[in-house]
Amino acid sequence: MGKLTGKVAVVTGASSGMGKEIVTLFAKEGASVVAVARRAERLEALAESLKDEEGTVVAYPGDISSKDVNEAMIDFAVEKFGKLDILVNNAGIMDGMEPVGNFSDEKLQSVFAVNVFGPFYATRKAVNTFLAQGSKGSIVHIASEGAYKTCAGVVYCASKSAVVTLSRNTAYMYKEEGIRSNTIIAGGFATEISSSMGMPDMAGYGKLQANLATAPAPGQPDEIAKAVLYLASDDAAYVSGAELAVDGGWCAA
Repeated sequence: MGKLTGKVAVVTGASSGMGKEIVTLFAKEGASVVAVARRAERLEALAESLKDEEGTVVAYPGDISSKDVNEAMIDFAVEKFGKLDILVNNAGIMDGMEPVGNFSDEKLQSVFAVNVFGPFYATRKAVNTFLAQGSKGSIVHIASEGAYKTCAGVVYCASKSAVVTLSRNTAYMYKEEGIRSNTIIAGGFATEISSSMGMPDMAGYGKLQANLATAPAPGQPDEIAKAVLYLASDDAAYVSGAELAVDGGWCAA
């Protein structure tokens, strides 16, 4: 029996990188997983590859910058599996390393839609679902060292700071109800997130080199998945409002 046997989870950003590894590990540990991302064909391939595991993976194509998608994915999980136990807010995109004088309105809107509004809408829906069920629940947010270090542009760093605050406030407000909310502070990982950046702002990128030079070699996405499993599972039943750095010691620099 796995650590998540009998649990129902929703994981965003599930088609690649950290999200794909989280879905894979959750399925191996017995969870029923709704895997959410825009690329339907990748989700279907992932679900097919995990069909022989203890858990079950169901693809749910959608763009989590949409409030409707964030609400519908959780309704789908409840309709499909009868309940919700775990939400993992993993999906995220980068800015272009712009300092505050250089970011565009479009970049601010697109990054915040995915990195901030998506997790806010999903967390609100998850919390209200837990309350309606009369059950405890676990929410895990994937933030980054950008919440504390100037290791990207102002828009990305601000978006990840917002996620940390969302998680801590949720943990405090719903501790009596047994709803846990925790955050992974991710360092640099070998994922596709840089593909969302495009050509970087060279002025900002140049000034970031001193901070980026202290980063260790990139981690592998499965290392994040193991940390998420801990926080999502009953092993962390007394852990809420925590920020777990998974960054190879970058935070210590």
